[in-house]
Amino acid sequence: MVTNWLAELDGRRVTVEVPATSANLGAGYDCLGVALGLVNRVEVEVRGWSRGEIELTVDGEGAGELAADRTNRCVLGIEAALREVRGEIPDGVGWRIEMRNEIPLARGLGSSAAATVAGLVAGNSLLGEPLTSADLLRLATSIEGHPDNAAAAILGGFTVCALTDDGIESMRFDAPRDLRAVLFIPEVRLSTDDMRAALPANVPLADAVANLSRVAIGVAGMALGRFDLLRVLTVDRLHEQYRAKAYPQLSQLIDAARKAGAIGACLSGAGSTILAFSDSVRTMTRIEAAFGAAAADTDLPGRIAVVSPRNLGAHLVKRA
Repeated sequence: MVTNWLAELDGRRVTVEVPATSANLGAGYDCLGVALGLVNRVEVEVRGWSRGEIELTVDGEGAGELAADRTNRCVLGIEAALREVRGEIPDGVGWRIEMRNEIPLARGLGSSAAATVAGLVAGNSLLGEPLTSADLLRLATSIEGHPDNAAAAILGGFTVCALTDDGIESMRFDAPRDLRAVLFIPEVRLSTDDMRAALPANVPLADAVANLSRVAIGVAGMALGRFDLLRVLTVDRLHEQYRAKAYPQLSQLIDAARKAGAIGACLSGAGSTILAFSDSVRTMTRIEAAFGAAAADTDLPGRIAVVSPRNLGAHLVKRA
């Protein structure tokens, strides 16, 4: 019975970690991603006696902004996992959730997917981890609407995913040890929905072919350890040129990173973060300076962070 398993879980706590992610990587619109070394740590406690109350504490990004109710993506994830395994959730169950967040909101770094995946992993961990990573990705996609950020958050590393007639196919590749992501994170926030609305319903055939060829070469490069081909992969013709109309500083920031020697540079997800790859300290320093100069020139305040791609995806840290 439902009440029996709730009694078993009441008071149980789990702590999970989930990484930031960058989707698209230029040409790989809605199908490529990478996990990054900015991490949210989330503790979830089951409260069977709380009359359905959600107690939420947030330290760091999103403090004072995230909803403390059942629209919260983390809560949606927790309850989706429990429904998938147990069939239903009893009335009156509540959650105490404590978040320590490094992932900024609405900057193209997968904050929404991170919250959803954190909830799914927490719910799965509370039940003894009966769900596979494929199950978690399917559930995350049903909540998020697309799998690119969720795949990278769950699997870590560089990820490739596709919606097929049979479900979602996904694969991952480890990022090389020396690769770094230089991020320019503007203060301005961009809505994913608004940035998707900026895209046309149809694109020129030549642009579609160009992106297909770049994704093919880029994914083959990752499989073979040819990460220098990120230089090819990160050049897009399907979405960035249209999103630049809503984000006029976009092209100048990307061009500045490329001229500074980045292996590749692109808009991170729907923005506003710009991501540039490098594998040398000297080039990283040049990219940081180039971002700073371009931001000053375009009156775009923001900060720069240098992080490693993260090969470890979302995972359980502690169970109590």
